[in-house]
Amino acid sequence: MAIALYMDHHVPRAITTGLLRRGVDVITAYQDNAHELEDDELLDRAGDLGRVLFTRDDDLLMEAAWRQREGIPFQGVIYAHQLRVPIGICIQDLEIIAKAGEVADLAGKVVYLPL
Repeated sequence: MAIALYMDHHVPRAITTGLLRRGVDVITAYQDNAHELEDDELLDRAGDLGRVLFTRDDDLLMEAAWRQREGIPFQGVIYAHQLRVPIGICIQDLEIIAKAGEVADLAGKVVYLPL
């Protein structure tokens, strides 16, 4: 089963659009009316929807690391640095993860782009 992605509000629209054109199941925090949620709530929201959160926000990495240390489950986070990982690489790598991966593969984990 493909991985459905949930885009943090820090993700450029070009990434979401590029993934949608490639047939990846994506929704954004804005579409979900969750763009004003705090990082912990946003991570919970993605999990409630059965989606893996993609972010370019360093603060979400801290939330995921804290949950890993405390043994608090979460659906998974994929992270790409805002300045070091170009949009095209994000689209390419996220498509691979979404189409080839399984949700269980990412549970409780943080994946860094580029692959």
